[in-house]
Amino acid sequence: MTGRPPLRISVVVPAWDEEDRLPRCLASLAAQTRLPDEVVVVDNASGDGTARVAAAAGARVVHEAERGIWPAAAAGYDAATGDVIARVDADTVLPPGWLARVEALLADDPGCVAVTGPGRFRLGAVGGLGSALVHLLYMRAYFVLAGLALGGPPVFGSACAVRATAWRTARHEVHREADVHDDLDLSFHLPPGSVRYDAGLAVSISARPLRSPRGLGRRVARGWRSVVLHWPEQAPWRAPARRAAWWRGQAAPSAPPR
Repeated sequence: MTGRPPLRISVVVPAWDEEDRLPRCLASLAAQTRLPDEVVVVDNASGDGTARVAAAAGARVVHEAERGIWPAAAAGYDAATGDVIARVDADTVLPPGWLARVEALLADDPGCVAVTGPGRFRLGAVGGLGSALVHLLYMRAYFVLAGLALGGPPVFGSACAVRATAWRTARHEVHREADVHDDLDLSFHLPPGSVRYDAGLAVSISARPLRSPRGLGRRVARGWRSVVLHWPEQAPWRAPARRAAWWRGQAAPSAPPR
């Protein structure tokens, strides 16, 4: 670490009817060796006790009435007050050093706008070769295929952290109303080459995405739609120009508020 001031880290947790899974996630945040400066749980019009569970654990609860992962996530990002916005899901369980690693990676590399790691499915009795195969076919495939579409690593929504300045630049460009993968969509609006993948940021996640062929199909369709919405304007071969434009925008004086 350098002599720079410490980064303030907000953790955003979008949640819809997650009163059963949320406590374990919030407990893992409370057990971090580097505690979050704030935890923002976005109650996405839940019909259960999600908001009550979050408030009891000391989280700040933000309510978002419009159902959907993008409206919920964006509401949390907008509400966050930290220099860094970490995003996890309600079924995420983080290892104790996760936030400390996020802070170290971002503090040591000013050109890095976001960091991300993989999810490790909690598969119960399935282990060994079966777990490795599932990880290869789902998690590894996401990073490889999305990386090819982007020309660099994507962020993975259950385990990522983005500088707040990058979100403020991207917030008016992301496709909040479209049926897309929010993490892949956000990745297209970050400067190419600025996302760092780190296997040390791996987290534990539930196996919910694997339980329904229909649900898997929806995820694939959203991923494809996310790519189609951004190509060819944001295709990998245009990455150098996009990267230069992004950093020029960061260096330009801020426009006066309207």
